[in-house]
Amino acid sequence: MLTAVVTGAPSGIGRALARQLASEGHLVHLADIADTRDLAAEIGGRPDLVDVREPDQMAALASAAPDARLICLNAGVVGQSLGPAWEVPPEEWRKLLEVNVLGVVNGLRAFVPHLLASAQPAHLLITASLAGLVTFPAGGAYGATKHAVVSIAEQAAMALRDTPVSVTLLCPALVRTAMSEVGEDPADVATRALAATRAGRFLVMPQEWRHAVGTRTADLLDGRPPRTPGLDDDSSRTSRP
Repeated sequence: MLTAVVTGAPSGIGRALARQLASEGHLVHLADIADTRDLAAEIGGRPDLVDVREPDQMAALASAAPDARLICLNAGVVGQSLGPAWEVPPEEWRKLLEVNVLGVVNGLRAFVPHLLASAQPAHLLITASLAGLVTFPAGGAYGATKHAVVSIAEQAAMALRDTPVSVTLLCPALVRTAMSEVGEDPADVATRALAATRAGRFLVMPQEWRHAVGTRTADLLDGRPPRTPGLDDDSSRTSRP
């Protein structure tokens, strides 16, 4: 049986990934600090009580799933403070950095050596956000951590270029999850992400934001001050992914 791991599995994109993978015949390890036993019973998966902030717990998860060839590093949180960096409390910065950034780093540290040692084709699917490709003025600590995740995924893809392990970076905009009441259906996001993973595509993002990403890059290269991004570069339309 094919084996996969999903962190942040109980809700949102993680839950959608787990359900789709299970429907395709995977045994899915459902990793989170929350109880995933109900979801495990629903899809025939395995519940794993794991705090992604803890390297030892992630290492134990990797040992418990030695045959996994698809690792979805999806766990993430959003803070309550959405203003500029200096208005975000220190404890909130710490939580978001530990979960969103170190959670991915701990996952890579735990799983990549196993994947390389197997010498079998394997895939890493890393969830960041559109907020990691463009910068919104109301991002709080969330945007900064997602920019870090984008950089980590790029580094991993470069380092693994000549190996059987591929890296796919998922950068959705608003998705209907515990973080947002509005947005895209998580199941649709999961479907696109898994298709890109199998195709060996690095980046999955909403195409309607493509121009905004290009505009940010052009502004940086030309030394222009940052501006609020919007759909099709219309600065009158903004949102917080």
